[in-house]
Amino acid sequence: MIAHIPNLISVMRLLLVPLVGYLVLDGRMVAAFWVFVAAGVSDAVDGFIAKRFDVASLLGKALDPIADKALLVTLFILGGYMDFLPDWLVILVVFRDVMIVGGALLFHTIVQLLAMPPLAVSKLNTALQILLVAAALAFRGYDLDLAPLQAILEYAVAATTLASGGAYLVKWGRWAAAIEKDKRS
Repeated sequence: MIAHIPNLISVMRLLLVPLVGYLVLDGRMVAAFWVFVAAGVSDAVDGFIAKRFDVASLLGKALDPIADKALLVTLFILGGYMDFLPDWLVILVVFRDVMIVGGALLFHTIVQLLAMPPLAVSKLNTALQILLVAAALAFRGYDLDLAPLQAILEYAVAATTLASGGAYLVKWGRWAAAIEKDKRS
């Protein structure tokens, strides 16, 4: 029974995406902030359970990042639309995510393997994205004028987004070169 709990938590987190999107569009930023916090806590809980009880599964390894990305991409797009995140950053973040998903699918198509462990810079980028979204929702919801802090977070997200995207391109380039070398051998 416990083996299914992390997957159920991930599914519940995925189901929070439309709710948080609705709350943002309805201008209920405080509620959106707390739903986002609950989603973050659920991410930590499902990861803890999966590791602590050694019940990680292939489904969970797919569901967890899908739920995370669905939530973050939704909030970045809505942040640009609702003008609490800059458009240039929304485009950069969404482009990187589309590039990574496209690259993973291409790699899978060519190699018939979909093993893409996240890079350290990518994990840092995700953590900064979460922090930025939480801060932007809180600043807007609680009417806090902390624009300098949000600007620092925005540039940190931009820098790690570029670094992460570049690192994946380099990694894929090396894999492609190794595959081509093996084919010639």
